Amino acid sequence: METSIKKTPPLISPEELLQRMAAPDLVIIDARSGDDAYQRYAAHHLKGALHADLEKDLSLKPFNPANGGRHPLPDIRNFGLLLGKLGILPSSFVVVYDDKSGTYAAARFWWMLKAAGHEQVQVINGGLEAATRAGIPTSSKVLIPLPTTNYPVDDWKLPTVSIDDVAKASTDPEYLIIDVREKYRYLGESEPIDLVAGHIPNAVNVPYSENLTSDGSFLPSEKLSAIYKSIISDHKPNKVIVHCGSGVTGCHTILALEQAGISGVNLYVGSWSEWSRNPLPIATGK
Repeated sequence: METSIKKTPPLISPEELLQRMAAPDLVIIDARSGDDAYQRYAAHHLKGALHADLEKDLSLKPFNPANGGRHPLPDIRNFGLLLGKLGILPSSFVVVYDDKSGTYAAARFWWMLKAAGHEQVQVINGGLEAATRAGIPTSSKVLIPLPTTNYPVDDWKLPTVSIDDVAKASTDPEYLIIDVREKYRYLGESEPIDLVAGHIPNAVNVPYSENLTSDGSFLPSEKLSAIYKSIISDHKPNKVIVHCGSGVTGCHTILALEQAGISGVNLYVGSWSEWSRNPLPIATGK
């Protein structure tokens, strides 16, 4: 009799994590980002958590934003080295969080680990605030990871698209491009980070913030499913492209889609930071 591998849901509640805190295979990753991210981690983090930095660990450096965006993926072998340094094995149960409801580096780490072929990885629903509110113990003790052998990886296994792919898709009605940036950036009213305001022609705007409730947790699976099935309509998941400013918050929406039961959509890693720096059409308004 054949048995199927149970798929790991992308989210874990703080209460569920509390029950697993003593598990020997648990690895907790603090993925808070910013110039002082490590200092904030060192001062206060979930007990046993190790730190991963968006800029140093989860992005390729140095980089050219016109060729790959502001947060291009690192070489998969270097990511395997990082996982080994963090003590993550293929058998590890990995839980990751940030202090932005998963909208930034936590979802990026989740996507990268899934793309490396790791199944058992979840993001804390509600992030650090929800975890501490639920009584998960915290610490100021900085742990030194127990390195293991390099994680066995050979290629990114989740679908991504290039700038050329997106250019073709923008004129092909079989494709749906979802821009998850804030509405004012999509409309072209102003652009606080990249050089030009606006959006990829024919992209639709579904801000990543709409995945969340007012307290910073994800909407229930059924509601996410209703929202995204309405938006995606009859487009096949492999014809859906998700992007943001630099390939980070786009992972938050892919996580939301996964929670909604929709798998196999494409991430455009270069996102607006790459598109807007190339001689390509730019739309504004609705």
